[in-house]
Amino acid sequence: MTSVSDYADLWEPQPGWLNTASYGLPPRPAWEALQAALGDWRVGATSWEPWDESTGRARESFARLVGADAADVFVGSTVSAAVAPIAAALPDGAKVLTDDIEFTSNVFPWMVHADRGVQVVSAPTEHLLDAIKPGLDLVAVSAVQSASGAVLDLAEVVAASKEVGALVVIDASQAVGWLPIDVSGVDALIAHTYKWMMTPRGATLGYLSPELQERLRPSNAGWYAGREVATSYYGTAMELAPDARRFDQSPAWFSYVAAAESLELIEKIGVETIQQHNVALANEFRSGLGMAPSDSAIVSAAVPGADEAFAAAGVRAAARGGKLRVSFHVYSTSADVQLALEALDGLQAT
Repeated sequence: MTSVSDYADLWEPQPGWLNTASYGLPPRPAWEALQAALGDWRVGATSWEPWDESTGRARESFARLVGADAADVFVGSTVSAAVAPIAAALPDGAKVLTDDIEFTSNVFPWMVHADRGVQVVSAPTEHLLDAIKPGLDLVAVSAVQSASGAVLDLAEVVAASKEVGALVVIDASQAVGWLPIDVSGVDALIAHTYKWMMTPRGATLGYLSPELQERLRPSNAGWYAGREVATSYYGTAMELAPDARRFDQSPAWFSYVAAAESLELIEKIGVETIQQHNVALANEFRSGLGMAPSDSAIVSAAVPGADEAFAAAGVRAAARGGKLRVSFHVYSTSADVQLALEALDGLQAT
């Protein structure tokens, strides 16, 4: 049976890195592929096409990770830019529901349409399902909340949304790579890869249901969205790809060179294996703080003085929403947990 420890030598983290929710650390295959591409770029050793082959590999790997057809996956650069065409397609006066603490990449793209009467309302995480009522046009929420680490019951949100006729748009940036995800019933699921998928910043991947694709204008279309990329460089003859590729943004090549390697490695290890590893470490940390176990790789806790204690001990984490945020991934170890707990010894979680 595959174990995370079987792959431990592919990372070289300094002890105390507990901040994957901010950015993930590259495995050796991704790092080496990126260095090779940068070396070729520096001297002009190749054309760009070999780098771009990685974009297709990343697209296909992401599709497998979320249970989608690769034809329904597009590539881009940021979550907010990927959400923008969906927001533009909403009718005037549409109503959007989100979480009170939703990351703004999945909030602001809807709110900028306020001049058209688009209304954004929110509910606390624990009451989000209760807020899915008739009159909603779209539910925009994260699969895992960045601030709190709360894991969404995606199946329940989809079922409740479909019952009232609302679209479901999921930001999975804090989920794909450690949490098993299935896009069944979801209209759009978008994830930046620089966190749990452990790539350089600049590569975003997303799923669009075939039905939603037909409702959207590919407003970011450029040469890379053409049916035949090699014949879409110049002129006014536009023939876009018939599938989700028409929503592609021209990719940041080097980010995708690394992304292909990282995503394929995640598949090889197995998301369920990574989930078990991450949650076990998170719960070990929670136990040390006197907290009940959870189902998330992210721990959010109010611990006065934690920032200073971590800095003194060389532990790198984050503060979000006035609380300490600690996150565990495939390269994290029990030694990291103990280092963090020792740093917090004497401090009280409130």
